[in-house]
Amino acid sequence: MLSRKIKVALLILVVLLVLVFFGVAGIFLGYNYVISQEERFANLKASIEDGTFEITPDTEGAVSIVIEEGDMTSDIAQKLFDCKLIDNTLVFSIMSKVNGFDGSYLAGTHYLIPGLTYDEIMYLLIQEPLSVTVTFPEGITYEEIKTRLHEAGLTFSDEEFDECMDSPDLFVDYEFVSRIVINDERDHILSGYLFPDTYEFDVNASAESIINTFLRNTASKIYEDYYSRAEALNMSFDEVITLASLIQMESSNTTDMMYISAVFHNRLVTDDEALRYLGSDATINYLRSLEGLEPNIILTDADLIIDSPYNTYTHQGLPPGPICMPGLDAIQAALYPEPNCNYYYFCATGDGGTAFAVTLAEHQQNVANFQLAISEPEESEQTTSGE
Repeated sequence: MLSRKIKVALLILVVLLVLVFFGVAGIFLGYNYVISQEERFANLKASIEDGTFEITPDTEGAVSIVIEEGDMTSDIAQKLFDCKLIDNTLVFSIMSKVNGFDGSYLAGTHYLIPGLTYDEIMYLLIQEPLSVTVTFPEGITYEEIKTRLHEAGLTFSDEEFDECMDSPDLFVDYEFVSRIVINDERDHILSGYLFPDTYEFDVNASAESIINTFLRNTASKIYEDYYSRAEALNMSFDEVITLASLIQMESSNTTDMMYISAVFHNRLVTDDEALRYLGSDATINYLRSLEGLEPNIILTDADLIIDSPYNTYTHQGLPPGPICMPGLDAIQAALYPEPNCNYYYFCATGDGGTAFAVTLAEHQQNVANFQLAISEPEESEQTTSGE
């Protein structure tokens, strides 16, 4: 009969052999799993690239999964479970770790369909989320921006967007935002700062994230010396952006912008009370746009007496805030007007140009010439500007 020590030794040996067996088997199975995983994902990648495996919002049964910034794998698993795309959140979380996807899922909107394997779901969630590209031209207004975003398929709430535009405290990390002085007469506090450019947005992006995307781009366009230049002009940077928005709407010609800027600067500092009314048609047409009206090439008497602090025919100086989103040329023109310029008036010429004048009599003649030009068969689309 075997002694107790021998029995213990044999038992230990058996346990060791079992452990070695399972260890070797585990390594073998793990190696095969990794090899098959690489093959599976390579096939998935090829299917996605050649279009044979594609899930879009129009795919039958497509379900949208929105991964938020900061979502953990467990949060994503719960969303998948709630949408009946997986039946076990723990298995998904474990497989995510095993496959090396834990922490790699991309925030944004993804589309999946029922019946996908866990591998397919995981691989799809590390792909770029659905996004849309939207272009905003220089001079676009805030309301027009919202319209373009919705037309591109974004689903944000207008009310939430408006609230964020009037909550500069959400974006005080941007120096130009922190410099804005709140004015109760201003339409939207951040109007003027959504830089016109081409952007890519997630279709389910929040209002705050959309505005942040704009402001990040704006920050990249503004140099530090812009602030010191504004101070040298005895202006706040916000006043510069407001002036730039007027310049932007008055002309798209870079050279004309500098002269138009000089006209406005001359009027802002003149001792002549009458000339401090900037008389910019662009501000009137901005007010018309808020009422859903088309711009007027020649303003009516009713236009000129619209009751608003944005009416530069009835209120001296700059309006309470920007009337559009100015581009870089307009901003630079506002900061660096044409030097040694003694013009106080300007108007369109009818052919895309701008006529400048020193005296009111000269300006009135330029306006008469413009009105004659637009009365001809080939009517110009350029609006009048100036007093």
